[in-house]
Amino acid sequence: MRLSDQIKPISYLKAHAAEIIRNFEEKGDPLIITQNGEAKVVIQGIKSYEETQETMALLKILALGSRQIEEGKVVSATEAINRLRRKKESI
Repeated sequence: MRLSDQIKPISYLKAHAAEIIRNFEEKGDPLIITQNGEAKVVIQGIKSYEETQETMALLKILALGSRQIEEGKVVSATEAINRLRRKKESI
């Protein structure tokens, strides 16, 4: 994907909306819309959007895990398993 091919003025969006939507299904590349020569909006297909959201969620989980490791908020796998076993026995 060449980014320069994905930059279009708002008039292009107005004139080619149906074609743009079809292209999202085929290619999935986002489209950058400009107004008065300035980038204003990024449009992307739903599949691409969902993938982006899933990626962001995973990155947040990884960042949280790294922060917890740095803060020493971890237990060994053995201790975690023992806690689960004790909890199960108390039920």
